Amino acid sequence: MEFPRRRLLMVSEELGEGDLAALKFLSRGHIPMRKLEAIQKAQDFFEALQEKGMIEEENLFFLMELLYRIRRIDLLESHLNTSREKMERELQIPGRAKVSPYRYLLFQLSEEITEYELKSFKFLLGQELPKCRLIPQATMLDVFTEMEKRGILGEDNLSVLKRLCEEIDISLLKTVEEYELKLGEEEMVVTEAQRSSTGGTEAHARYLASSVAPDSPDSQNESSEVQAYKMTSRPRGVCLILNNHSFAKARERVPELKNMKDRTGTDIDAGALKRVFSKLHFTIAEHRDLTAEEIRETVNIYRCKDHKDKDCFVCCILSHGKKGMIYGVDGQEVPIRELTTSFTGQNCYSLAGKPKVFFVQACQGDACQEGVNIETDSKEPDDSVETDARFQLECIPTEADFLLGMATLQDYVSYRSPCHGTWYIQALCHHLEHSCPRGEDILTILTAVNREVSKKTCQPNSRKQMPQPTFTLRKKLIFYVN
Repeated sequence: MEFPRRRLLMVSEELGEGDLAALKFLSRGHIPMRKLEAIQKAQDFFEALQEKGMIEEENLFFLMELLYRIRRIDLLESHLNTSREKMERELQIPGRAKVSPYRYLLFQLSEEITEYELKSFKFLLGQELPKCRLIPQATMLDVFTEMEKRGILGEDNLSVLKRLCEEIDISLLKTVEEYELKLGEEEMVVTEAQRSSTGGTEAHARYLASSVAPDSPDSQNESSEVQAYKMTSRPRGVCLILNNHSFAKARERVPELKNMKDRTGTDIDAGALKRVFSKLHFTIAEHRDLTAEEIRETVNIYRCKDHKDKDCFVCCILSHGKKGMIYGVDGQEVPIRELTTSFTGQNCYSLAGKPKVFFVQACQGDACQEGVNIETDSKEPDDSVETDARFQLECIPTEADFLLGMATLQDYVSYRSPCHGTWYIQALCHHLEHSCPRGEDILTILTAVNREVSKKTCQPNSRKQMPQPTFTLRKKLIFYVN
């Protein structure tokens, strides 16, 4: 008994006040609440676990699971002779996980909730939980604990929590709904006899196992702590292609755009995008030669669609443009941010928590000499200097789960060949087609696209181009082919 107690002492000395509070919260159901509230030191907490038989001389797995859940991997490795990868494998075993899925859900929410959102919870619960409102240092775990005491939160009573999450941050609601959906699916495979004998333990174990590994076919081989977005629906979602070729209206209606050329070669890009995203199990929706107003109307149609059975949304924009803008074929401008913001959680609820991907092939600036048989996607036939990177950051919403792939970087050109399409879109399609079957994530793929495009040179003037992705993704985005 001496050796494990020495290890417990070393672990306890490195646990902070917040760590202990999290461990106590996750242990509810195994240790009575009254006893947990009296515990002020980690050593006392470990004593309570031993009294309940949750940690024993030769079995510290429950403690390992607790430390894994609160992300103290350093203590697992330094004092308990295990690792993140070993814990992930162990927790895949039905019945191995002991932390309640419900309690782990609340802990995950507490980790996601910002200080401002915590104040919002306290304000909205002011009448029900006066204690939390009056104590500035009360944490989100304290709020959850008080909600449970008041009977407005429980494993089978999430309605108040969901209502609050919906009012404060729709992505929090999405987390709760994903928990309900996943747990419901797992419970369906547990028979009535299993429920009566195990209380649903196996279903809970499978839920917890799924929460520690990426939502992908290769999840058991994934050792990274970064999870992957779910990408298993068929179809996965819509790939919307806005393909502007003819700018005759712009030349007629806008005097300063009288020299704007048609975008010869854009259909080659559109064809490549349709081929690749069809293979990636997306439904293709191409719209050609749209005015600015038609672009807005088309985007609004897809914003209003129900994407609840889909995993992702992709929008590819092929047009002329300038800083932060794209042109309709009538020469009127549409801010890129207006298009991306249409799909935030508030504006498109069924895509909340899901990746929204935009690829924009359009010049974002002005002017330099083009090479032979090479055209640019800016307003003038001889213009080729591209985007200012500062405008790219302004084009993407601050909300999570967005990826914006721009064809250009500050002071560089975006080239389009009338015979072969654009450098950027062609490289993008090539690498998606080559790397997705190997399970590579989108940011790795876009790095390869950057490398390929940056090596190209427009002769005879030796002009260069560098794409740039900007993103607020929270997980790996992997388009599995099979």
